[in-house]
Amino acid sequence: MSKKEQLIKDIQQLLNSYENIQPTTINPNLLEFMDEDTLISIIGSLLDQKETHVQADSEWLEQFKQDKNS
Repeated sequence: MSKKEQLIKDIQQLLNSYENIQPTTINPNLLEFMDEDTLISIIGSLLDQKETHVQADSEWLEQFKQDKNS
């Protein structure tokens, strides 16, 4: 497997790591024209979005705990 193919596979796995979301499949031919730096940038963006999502969930849970203990 080439590095590009692995990056595309990583993008697909990140997209499918969210709960309650329909599985995503990516036709590798659609991303094949992108260079490795662009694919790595996409992975970085997906990781940032995931981190923001997790942080928002944690903040909501903390707020819920505070409200419940009041």
